[in-house]
Amino acid sequence: MSFQRKLLTATISSVAVLSLSFAGSSFGATKSFADISSTAAKDSIILLQEKGILHGTSSDKFSPEATLTGAQSVQLIVNALDLNLNAISFVKMPEVTDYFTIAKNDAWYAQALIIASVHGFDLPADFDPVHKMTREEFTHQLILAMEHQGQLPKIKIVPITFGDDTELEVAYQGTVQRSLVLGITKLDADGKFHPKAEISRADAAILINQALEYLAAHPTPSTE
Repeated sequence: MSFQRKLLTATISSVAVLSLSFAGSSFGATKSFADISSTAAKDSIILLQEKGILHGTSSDKFSPEATLTGAQSVQLIVNALDLNLNAISFVKMPEVTDYFTIAKNDAWYAQALIIASVHGFDLPADFDPVHKMTREEFTHQLILAMEHQGQLPKIKIVPITFGDDTELEVAYQGTVQRSLVLGITKLDADGKFHPKAEISRADAAILINQALEYLAAHPTPSTE
């Protein structure tokens, strides 16, 4: 049994889930951000703000060009896909350090990391909550969580060749390729993905919005 799943049992119970924001702080989602008018992500940011999925870095700023940490990225994906622990029972009340060695049990991100550990994410035991997330890392985690939550069927794809595909980590090649085929991510005007670039809050908002649109168009198969 894997390290991350050794605490799970097969019975069903309800576990309370903390309400956490995109950036670890909560600000009202009804006030328009004053710094998004010139970003291509404006529409995505507004839609996700209205849904309560993301929040600003202050009451009136979103800071679209700021980069995301690992913990913020996980929290955003968890919020967007409405992931929780409601259908899972644990041998004991879980702590984030049961799964991630350098995380902190009293940190704002603790519950989100616990949720991520049982919802398809591919996070190592030494996952660093404060490291800056790259585009390939964020895409990898988002696609895995999407596929897990949406029960998306495995599809055969013809790999897309792009300008910097040789820069991809081997472990992320499949998920990045699937993200391109599904239209979740797109290449830039020069045909590049920029896998090693740190992902900005604006770019993350675009990816999340496109992921939600895809899932809405491809609902989870009925079990009936």
